[in-house]
Amino acid sequence: MSHLLDSPLDSPIHATLAQRRDCLAKMGIHTWVRRAAYRSGTVVEADALPMPVPPPTPRLVSAEVKPMVAAQKHPSSVNPNDTSTLGWEALEHAVKHCTACPLHHTRTQGVFGVGNRTAEWLIVGEAPGEDEDRQGEPFVGRAGQLLDQMIRGMGLRREEIYIANVLKSRPPGNRTPAPLETAACLPYLQRQIELLEPRIILAAGSVAAQHLLATSLSIGVLRGRLHRYGAQRVPLVATYHPSYLLRSPSEKRKAWDDLRLAWRIFHSIPPDGQDL
Repeated sequence: MSHLLDSPLDSPIHATLAQRRDCLAKMGIHTWVRRAAYRSGTVVEADALPMPVPPPTPRLVSAEVKPMVAAQKHPSSVNPNDTSTLGWEALEHAVKHCTACPLHHTRTQGVFGVGNRTAEWLIVGEAPGEDEDRQGEPFVGRAGQLLDQMIRGMGLRREEIYIANVLKSRPPGNRTPAPLETAACLPYLQRQIELLEPRIILAAGSVAAQHLLATSLSIGVLRGRLHRYGAQRVPLVATYHPSYLLRSPSEKRKAWDDLRLAWRIFHSIPPDGQDL
């Protein structure tokens, strides 16, 4: 893994120069230039130096045929600890009608997740905010706009990834989720990951990172290195939550470095599925 962490900062993120400059500018990150570029008479942005882009790694598809679940009935309420047989539609219905914790009394609706259900990238946040609670979709407020810029900065589109939260119901006043609330919701997220089978997970914020990794370490300690999630050892990179970056814009450069690390790891996953 050391070869990934020691890689040059100009990582092979395949957005165009104009796209990356625009995204970085909107994130509040100023690009820098190398002194050697001035001596040669040509200014070249370090983050825009040409790098070879590895071809997309073919996604492994299991030959095992999974039982069909689309025809199963939607229960009025599902025990979050008994989600192992639910398919996408039944799981979404269960989330929207969940009464497993007191938050169902104050929420507008359960916020399931959004995006491509065959995506290779999964982004996990903390919980719905006011805008998300109203619209029923994660990351649609100001933090969502910044996340979109970060996604585009990697040369990806929101439609290419899947986005979900640890908590499916908004805590009143956007307070930090209580342990009882996250414990009730976590099985839903775990089942989403099982169904999605992502090749990499980006955990945005301390709540997402700590619950996915079952640790109490701070996000400042967890970010900047490779982690593994679950029995399948899915590569996971932790970074700051976009809402935190809006409050602490000086940390945006670190978040950008985390995205570049995730990109390098993603393109280093061997096609045979073996460890890096």
